[in-house]
Amino acid sequence: MKNSIITSNPYNQKELKTYNYHTDNEVEIILNNAQNAFEDWKEKEIKDRTKLLKNLANLLEDKKETYAKLMTEEMGKPISQSIAEIEKCAWLCDFYITNAEDFLSDNIIETDAHESFISYDPLGTILAVMPWNYPFWQVMRFAVPSLTAGNVGLLKHASNVTGTALAIQDVFEEAGYPKGCFQTLLVNHDQIETIVENDIVKAVTLTGSEAAGRSIAAIAGKNLKKTVLELGGNNACVVFDDANLDKYMDTMVKARMQNTGQSCIAAKRFIVSEKIYDQFLNSFTKEVSKLTSGNPEDDNTFIGVMAREDLAEELEKQVNDSVKLGAKVTLGNKRYKAYYEPTIITEVTEDMPVFKEETFGPVAAVIKAKDNNHAIQLATNSRFGLGTMIFTENLDEAYNQIANIPDGALFINDMVKSDPRLPFGGTKASGYGRELSKEGILEFVNIKTVYINQ
Repeated sequence: MKNSIITSNPYNQKELKTYNYHTDNEVEIILNNAQNAFEDWKEKEIKDRTKLLKNLANLLEDKKETYAKLMTEEMGKPISQSIAEIEKCAWLCDFYITNAEDFLSDNIIETDAHESFISYDPLGTILAVMPWNYPFWQVMRFAVPSLTAGNVGLLKHASNVTGTALAIQDVFEEAGYPKGCFQTLLVNHDQIETIVENDIVKAVTLTGSEAAGRSIAAIAGKNLKKTVLELGGNNACVVFDDANLDKYMDTMVKARMQNTGQSCIAAKRFIVSEKIYDQFLNSFTKEVSKLTSGNPEDDNTFIGVMAREDLAEELEKQVNDSVKLGAKVTLGNKRYKAYYEPTIITEVTEDMPVFKEETFGPVAAVIKAKDNNHAIQLATNSRFGLGTMIFTENLDEAYNQIANIPDGALFINDMVKSDPRLPFGGTKASGYGRELSKEGILEFVNIKTVYINQ
């Protein structure tokens, strides 16, 4: 078994740094530090916790270029998108600075009692298992509300962004959070089960693959510990026959190709009414072909490299297997190591990998629907349930589709995206539970009924 992690730049394959895994003894010390920190942290007033959130937001803004460069080096995100990710984390802090006290205040309920109310008490130590694709944002959207609610956090990050994981711990500590409030665990998969089973860990949140989610949920369930799972998706972008392509084409392209297509909420299946299909395909192909590929550290690069070469190889196999079943490559489908050219696949049917599976990279499957109703039927034919987007000028028809979409989100005339003000999460194989907004901060609290008679 390996005893160290070596990070490398996926663009030029240069090694970045070597990190030693924590030993079992070091893990035990980290867990005990978390428990000790929680005993003091839970007693802090919410206003004191939000003061530290302000420090955190300021540090993120002040050091955004440094953190962005680290992310770009470790997982290949174009630098302009890395900077935007750090800025979004600062916005998240600002949201909870403004709203946390209201979200967590006792909720008075009128009953027969002299006084009755609901209090929202922190659970304790929360373990987060996080992915590499948005290495700051995914962590912060767990950590900011959880710590503000009075919990403490442990982070098991993806190994290829280990430097980012340690930088996140550093920024919390520099912001003034007590030692032990937020700690990074450098552990392998074999150590995770023991950590989840430890009595100090009260709940687990995971963003990642369906397989990882099922594994963590099984361990946590066996130990009666709550989980929040944000797993994969193969979101549909439904284009009705009256969609305004001139107005929204840039949005549709960004919905698929942002972060080099490595996003759970990306539009992966473009389901287009046949009346507008040819017009859509021509415009979409034209705009995708304009995207600038290159060094992720260049400001003008929109398509960088995928985070690892094996991920690009897996995507290539999904495309090629679909072509064997009759799909047509309309654009792209060239790979060089971790770089995968923006690709458009047409003549896609429901039995193909690019329809059924999550394609985690810059590949767009375009499917022709007979009409708008058929488009919705195709969109909902999925094991996943993270989000759907519909583009139409007929908002009445769009409203009528809300009940027909079983996903965690429906965006009309916009791309599915996470927003601190709105709850985020999925259904079916995309997981359960919610992050962000009020719902997110209440996921890891004890919703306690208090009933008092004289």
